[in-house]
Amino acid sequence: MKRINLAIVGATGMVGRTFIQVLEERDFPVNEIYFFASAKSKGQVLSFRGKEFVVEELSEESFDREIDIALFSAGGEVSKRFAPIARDKGIIVIDNSSAWRMEKDVPLIVPEANPEDIKWHNGIIANPNCSTIQAILPLKVLDNAFKIKRVVYSTYQAVSGSGVGGIKDLKNGVNGIENSKYPHPIAFNCLPHIDIFMDNGYTKEEIKMIEETKKILGNDELRITATTVRVPVKYGHSISVNVEFENNFEIRDVYSVLEKAQGIIIKDNPKENIYPMPLYAEGTDDVYVGRIRRDFSLENGLNIWVVADNIRKGAATNTVQIAELLLEDDENDII
Repeated sequence: MKRINLAIVGATGMVGRTFIQVLEERDFPVNEIYFFASAKSKGQVLSFRGKEFVVEELSEESFDREIDIALFSAGGEVSKRFAPIARDKGIIVIDNSSAWRMEKDVPLIVPEANPEDIKWHNGIIANPNCSTIQAILPLKVLDNAFKIKRVVYSTYQAVSGSGVGGIKDLKNGVNGIENSKYPHPIAFNCLPHIDIFMDNGYTKEEIKMIEETKKILGNDELRITATTVRVPVKYGHSISVNVEFENNFEIRDVYSVLEKAQGIIIKDNPKENIYPMPLYAEGTDDVYVGRIRRDFSLENGLNIWVVADNIRKGAATNTVQIAELLLEDDENDII
């Protein structure tokens, strides 16, 4: 496999550091690697495969070197400004922010669900929202099998989804210190408020999940609603997913479909109190599905409970998997 030159933008952040960890764990074929961050992080030293690298301040000249792929996780404003600069210099950008996700000429990819979309990128590829990623794995295979008619999302999202500020608010709140990131205390509390509120009463996070799911599944007519909630958990998002299908199904067939799906582990034995929990998903790359049961209020309704590490599969790992897809398509001159 070809060894490539790689850049990480936002290298000192929570996701950026996890990029490094995942690249090492998956033995990604790196030739040269460059770390970029904001001015305040300039000069920090990061380690990769036993070698130390000095973090550079991101600038328009950062990409004036031989770089094949750039992994971005530095926020939407940075991505909007610098991703086109990198793209125009022949670098393929895989962006972890929401800046490019809904652009028509930018593929939004979960490798287990829609890897074929990698072929129509124009230099920028978007990584979906963390909650969307983990929900898509079971929804894609269930849609293939039974044809989804409607989805209702209710999320329980960890504070790490807000970065270091969210984790700090949780730790401080437990110790009786006033919060600074969230509008209300998160310790011993739940906030039905992730991202800003829109004019229609939904939060931006909820709209992200709705629109991204439609795009990845390739169905603009799919009916979806969502309520996203921040909970006092450090790592790992949990989602209650209620699905209505066009077609009849048997629960045994649902199990069969999910058991065969790539990236999914079923944890579902109520008699033994076995079900997915964020505490045990932390630090892993799989998506865990449990509490699988028919929704008796609908003719073809199903409930599932989906849990994954939001920093790993929900961000860093999915991004690296996209980069791996690019390498697999090297024979088609994508790189």
